[in-house]
This record gives sequence, C-alpha cells and structure tokens, in this order.
Amino acid sequence: MLQLDFHPTGRHFLQIPGPSPVPDRILRAMSLPTIDHRGPEFAALGLKVLAGIRQVFQTRHPVVIYPASGTGAWEAALANVMSPGDAVLMYETGHFATLWQKMALRLGLAPEFLSLPGVDETGLPRSWRHGVQADLIEARLRDDAEKKIRAVCVVHNETSTGVTSDIAAVRRAIDAAGHPALLMVDSISGLASADYRHDEWGVDVTISGSQKGLMLPPGISFNALSPKAMERSKTAKLPKAFWAWDEIVEMNQGGYWPYTPNTNLLYGLSESLDMLLGEGLSQVFARHQRWGAGVRAAVKAWGLPTQCADPAVHSPVLTGVITPEGVDADALRRLIHERFDLSLGTGLGKLKGRMFRMGHLGDSNDLTLVAMVAGVEMGLKLTGVKLAGSGVQAAMEHFASHAAPATLKKAA
Repeated sequence: MLQLDFHPTGRHFLQIPGPSPVPDRILRAMSLPTIDHRGPEFAALGLKVLAGIRQVFQTRHPVVIYPASGTGAWEAALANVMSPGDAVLMYETGHFATLWQKMALRLGLAPEFLSLPGVDETGLPRSWRHGVQADLIEARLRDDAEKKIRAVCVVHNETSTGVTSDIAAVRRAIDAAGHPALLMVDSISGLASADYRHDEWGVDVTISGSQKGLMLPPGISFNALSPKAMERSKTAKLPKAFWAWDEIVEMNQGGYWPYTPNTNLLYGLSESLDMLLGEGLSQVFARHQRWGAGVRAAVKAWGLPTQCADPAVHSPVLTGVITPEGVDADALRRLIHERFDLSLGTGLGKLKGRMFRMGHLGDSNDLTLVAMVAGVEMGLKLTGVKLAGSGVQAAMEHFASHAAPATLKKAA
C-alpha cells in the first residue's frame, strides 16, 4: 500500500529569531533564471545591491558581500585586520559572543573576555541578562598603557538572550580611553530590525547576515568597513585569500566579484532592499519596537521573567522567556511544535533548558505574533505552568491600542 507523508494544513509558524520567514515576493525573485555573473545584466544587479546595502548599514563606505553564513563574516572580519597573537578585547553577552571568542582563539589570536561576574536570583549568568557594560571596556583600555589591544569586539543584538547593547556607548568608551583599538560589531540579528548606524557610531567593521531582518534564506553575509579598517588590513598578517577585502572591493566598483557569487540570493537581496528602503528604515525600526513591546506585554501578563533583565536594552528582534524552576524549556518547545506547528528558539549554551526564544522580526504582522503568543500560552498550560493572566489578551490589547503608524496613515 502506498505510504503518503502527512503534512499539517496551513503554514508553519516559524517564530525563531532567524532564519526568519521569507516573503513570497523574495522567493519569487530568487526563482528567476540564473544569469552570467560576468555579463552586463549582472553588473547592474551588483551595483544596485551594493548601493542599497550601504543604506541599510547607514554607511558611505564599502560593504563586502560574501556567499557565506554569518560565521564566515566573523572570520573575514578578524582575518583582514589581525595578525597572529594579537590581543583582542571581547565582551560576553551570550552564546554568540562566546562563539566569536572561540573563533578568535582558533585563529591564533589572544582574546580577553570581559563579563559581569556571577549569577543573579534566577541562577543564570548576570552577563547573559544585560548588555555590554561600556565602563568596563573603558577601564580595561585605560589599563592597556602599551596599546597592545588591537580591537574591541562586541555583539549588537545578542540572539541567544534578547539583549541589544548600546554600540555608540562602546565607541565613546574607546575614545574616552584614548585608545586606537578598532571597534568590531556583530549585528547579524540586529541589522534591518534594530536601529544600527555604522558611520555615526564609529564602527570599524560590522558583521551581518541575510537570514534575519533582511528576510532572506541563509547564505549571504557582510562586512561593512571603515577607512581605518581598510588601512589596517594592508598590514594585517593573518592568512586570508577568499576572505580578503582588497580584491573584492576593487571588483565591486564595476558590480562584479572575484569569484562566482550566489546570483539568485542576490536577486533576493535586491528585492529585500526594495522592500526595506521603500518602507523606510525608521518605519522598519518602529515596527520592530512595537512588536517587541507587544510580545513582552504577553510575557509580563503570564508572570514569567524575560531573559533580558534591563528594560532599557530589550531587543526588538526577539524575547527570551525564562521557564519556572523544574520546567524543561526544550520539552515545552517540542510540545508546542508537535501540537501547534509552531517553532520557537531554543536556549543556547549556558541557557539550555532554562529558556525559550520568541522571534518577532521580518515578515510578520500583529496577527502573526498574537498567534505565536496563543501557541505558547496553550503550551504553557498543557505543561502545567500556572500563569498569572492571559498573554494573548495582553498582546491583543497592546496592538489594538498602539496602532502602527502605517495603519494610521492608510486609515486617514
């Protein structure tokens, strides 16, 4: 007898903090026929996406585009400006900051990892519940009398925790210390969702990826550069070939790459840029802030703590939720997936089993997020968690009473 695969009806709810749902119009753009990556039609595409992505990073300087994940862009950033044994000051805000630090070790660098010590009342690391503490960076740089530290590396939006750090404050700390270290920032999950200003904030290298706020599948990553970083790259001694900025930046002037680029993902990037820049970055950022506030209203109504302990740095991209003592967050996630076809982010590293992550970014809307909240609320109840109130009602009230500016404009 013929065995048929069973697929649930309706769309799967992909509410992890990346990869985020890909809009249909981007999927359609990616389905166009592949073209000659050395022909004039491709050059026009290349020049368009290179100009558009600079607007998203808010920079006048080159943005290098790689056919790679964000991990590749991490390595590219370090390889282009560092030499073997260089000291790097890194700050622990969560799992992805930790992975970047491990990469620095594997590349033969000497990373120093700053963090807030100890655990708090939840039993979780304090450093994983707060943003980058710029005063600690300033103090360490002031102690570096010989200026051996070559770069400061921080994560803008820590995907594992739901904390967004103040990057402008880190730049002020470096300047206050009078230190020449480069400022290198991972904004893989922050770009195109949370306000980010590469030039204005004095960032030397920004790392990002395609699968978050840009609403694309994984497979494109970026290094946004400063003139200081480009100058440093001329004398850096870490081995690099594929990742080297110089050849890429030179060929990008004509809209081409020194290797075969991922043509159809660039079609998707072109469509994504049309969507984001057409909406306006300020509107995109406001939309994500509003969504984050609505989801946090639901978590507060449940009576559960968010992973981010500082309201000033709540992420507009995702919300991490700490489960009650004795409740396995991964078992809860599995139940929600099986019963309601809803995917939530897992707790990573030191947070495994203690929390889950609710993504509210990219191609979403109010009803998408109310449905996500409903799925989580049903899962919590089925798991036996006693809730203080209805998160669904709180989210609905928030979105109803805080209309999106675009909605108000249409109504008028």
